[in-house]
Amino acid sequence: MVERRKPIPVQEAIDKVMMLSYEGSSEIIPLSECDGRHLSVDVKADHDVPPFDRSPYDGFAIRAEDTYKAGQDSPITLEVIEEIGAGTVATKIPQANQAIRIMTGAPIPEGTDAVIMFELVQEFKEESKNFIKIKRKVTRGDNLSLQGEDTKKGTILIKKGSMITPGVKALLATFGYAQVPVAVKPEVGIFATGTELLDPEEALEPGKIRNSNSPMIEGQVKAAGANPLYFGKLDDDFETCFASVQKALEKVDFLITTGGVSVGDYDYLPAIYEKLGATVLFNKVGMRPGSVTTVAEWNGKLLFGLSGNPSACFVGFELFARPILKRALFSQVPYRIKSMGTLLTDFPKPNPFTRFVRCSTEEREGRIFVKPTGLDKSGSVTSLAEANAFAVLPGGTRGFKAGDLVDLLHLRDSRSDYL
Repeated sequence: MVERRKPIPVQEAIDKVMMLSYEGSSEIIPLSECDGRHLSVDVKADHDVPPFDRSPYDGFAIRAEDTYKAGQDSPITLEVIEEIGAGTVATKIPQANQAIRIMTGAPIPEGTDAVIMFELVQEFKEESKNFIKIKRKVTRGDNLSLQGEDTKKGTILIKKGSMITPGVKALLATFGYAQVPVAVKPEVGIFATGTELLDPEEALEPGKIRNSNSPMIEGQVKAAGANPLYFGKLDDDFETCFASVQKALEKVDFLITTGGVSVGDYDYLPAIYEKLGATVLFNKVGMRPGSVTTVAEWNGKLLFGLSGNPSACFVGFELFARPILKRALFSQVPYRIKSMGTLLTDFPKPNPFTRFVRCSTEEREGRIFVKPTGLDKSGSVTSLAEANAFAVLPGGTRGFKAGDLVDLLHLRDSRSDYL
């Protein structure tokens, strides 16, 4: 007897997954190995930046009051009594009409309150002493980088869950994080189902297709920040399938299967969930593609039964698996970025369910325009390659026309890589 399934709204399905209590864990790794990982703590400044008043330019540290009468026709002369570079401290305190030659990054000497750049002075020597001539008034505080003007001690610099980019890595080094607390990467098991599947290196045979879902899901898992573990294809036998799933669950935090979640005679996963004693959160969603997406929970672990159709599989992962993986990595923004875009082409297909159409976007004069990347069918692979967004088209309509404003979920920027 065919099981009747009642679809639930997309947002309700997402909420059911995200309401689960799964939390990530933390580990400490060397700074040299932290690229692309996610911080498991807030990074705070343990000192002011800069840690002292310093010079942002090569020039001369002076007393501003000595220049108040300077002008083009009445230059003033200052004696240069010392020279300091970054990492060194002045040993002398300038008195009236004295200056210190200073390099970028060096501490502002005691007794001075401004810096004038090299190109604004005239240097000369007289009786083995060094002098500068200044033809303009300098104001107290000119060309000084003041202690703490960049960051005050105790400021949260990078929030917990942020990905460590080269810029974040520079901050970590600045504040002494030789060892970095990061989120442990969740282990995500992957199974493919279907006797029709061939490995990528195998030659095509009548009735067979190559397995594109597993490499795709591996890529999506890595892009989310987790570790994929591909366990291969499930055998076409219930007991063998069950044993394989049970064994895999001992090794992973999440388990993703592609295919085998509908209601046909050879779709074993619903029966496997039942035998495991797993709690099925939902087994049908009011969406296209991927309406038969199933998510279950067992002993604190999540099992994602995604469609065997590539586009449906892709959409299911992005909507339901990726957000909980990002939360396991302490991300403050686990969901895809949303915006609005204008359709460039008609989309006349009516549908009772919400559609997630693979699209490409382009920006013109501050507006986003969007068009489908290919065939809008759940089995389409080619529509995925250039897609950088989903156009979210609500159900219950008679289709959409060019010029209509639609919701977008961004997969990556139109000018850059995967978000």
